[in-house]
Amino acid sequence: MKFLIRSLGGLFVFAVTLGFLLLAGGQIFLAMQAAQNDGSSARTPRERMFSVNVDTLEAVTTTPVITSYGNLESWRSLELRSSVAGKLVEFAPEFRDGGIVTAGQVLFQIDPTKLETTVALAEIDVAEARGEVADATAALLLSQAEMDAAQAQLTLRTQALERQQDLQSRGVSTELDVESAVLAQSSAQQTLVGRQQANAQAVTRSARAEITLNRKEIALEEARRMLAEAKVTASFDGVMSEVTAVLGRLVSANEKLGVLIDPFALEVAFRVSNTQFARLLDDGGELRRSKVRLILTYGSTRVEADGKIERAGAEVGDGQIGRVLYARVLNADASLLRPGDFLTVEIPEQPLDNVAVIPASAATADGRILLLGDGNRLEEVTATLLRRLGDEIVVSDVPFGRTYVIERSSQIGTGIQVNPLEPVSAEEAAAITAAPAAEPEMITLDHERRAKLIAFVEANQSMAADSKARILSELALPEVSLELVERFEAKMEQ
Repeated sequence: MKFLIRSLGGLFVFAVTLGFLLLAGGQIFLAMQAAQNDGSSARTPRERMFSVNVDTLEAVTTTPVITSYGNLESWRSLELRSSVAGKLVEFAPEFRDGGIVTAGQVLFQIDPTKLETTVALAEIDVAEARGEVADATAALLLSQAEMDAAQAQLTLRTQALERQQDLQSRGVSTELDVESAVLAQSSAQQTLVGRQQANAQAVTRSARAEITLNRKEIALEEARRMLAEAKVTASFDGVMSEVTAVLGRLVSANEKLGVLIDPFALEVAFRVSNTQFARLLDDGGELRRSKVRLILTYGSTRVEADGKIERAGAEVGDGQIGRVLYARVLNADASLLRPGDFLTVEIPEQPLDNVAVIPASAATADGRILLLGDGNRLEEVTATLLRRLGDEIVVSDVPFGRTYVIERSSQIGTGIQVNPLEPVSAEEAAAITAAPAAEPEMITLDHERRAKLIAFVEANQSMAADSKARILSELALPEVSLELVERFEAKMEQ
């Protein structure tokens, strides 16, 4: 019995051992077969294909836009200063920072008491000067009359002397008579000289009186002007700024009390590079008076206004480059735009004809782009780079109508065979992301299928950022719309 049990035990052990040996032999055979298959594949490798996003080169006419930034300024501002010293006795309620005033409105007034006294004294001085002028004029007239009488007396004495001399020559008159006539003529001549001297003095007195009167009148006008300037009015409609006035305060002459700014006379100063400045010149080398777009953004509010380039700055400035340009705001809204605002300025250039606008990722720094050739193999051409517009570039001298690769990478190059993926248009993306009227059919994606869809969406450059983000969030869900999946898979097979 024991022998039988031992025999059965030995037979069982032998059977188990034989089974393990057969299993090991099978594994060795499978491993050798797999190694042979791998060797065969290595000997006959398959060409690797890369999936790339492509688009078509289309000839268009585009207007490049130069983007710059600048500060808003008012070209019509006035510093309000006191022309006279004194106490501030009155100012308008609007004479404060941000106050809106109108042309002709009284802004502030200096105490006019002393100035009124000065005007009254000046008026008295003018009246005295006028009396002196009248007195001097009357004296001049009397002196002139006396001089005329002396001249007439001298004429008579001269005639009498001539008669006596004639009578003496005929022996009628004596020597004594002639001598008396000579003495009378000399006396009349001396009297005339005295009257002429007195007349000259009267003329001088009259002239001095006129000069004094003119001086007094000028002093009176100056006093009246100072009195008028004690009351300051607004020269134009505007907004007050930098106001320092306080009622009862003593101010000195020429002291600044505020600034009046015209909120409608606005212009923006912005800087462009020398290259950009050259693009804004016309054929004659003159700056084109181009219209510009002014954009102000604060919070969620976006304010836009039109402007027009008027002039270039007179100098570059120390440590600066480029040119400073000034653009006048055409339709300024004083309630939204204020001096000091930081604006974005968009300046359109001259239109470029027969060019292509492609993503910046499609070309190298020197303008080389990849085209799709026969058998979906890549070819490389060099385009002329004209402009860089953010994430896009403008090129010329390209084969229009050919298909090009939207995004270059280090894995692809000339001669590489690729799998082209046509971009999804904005309409298609909108149709894909549009909410269906009925409840969509949902499916569960395996990992590989989901990864292909996500990679295709991420590689698409023509979709809007918000649409792409929405689609990727839907693809990340456990269940995805069947319509969404079918649409993208159909696009991937094109």
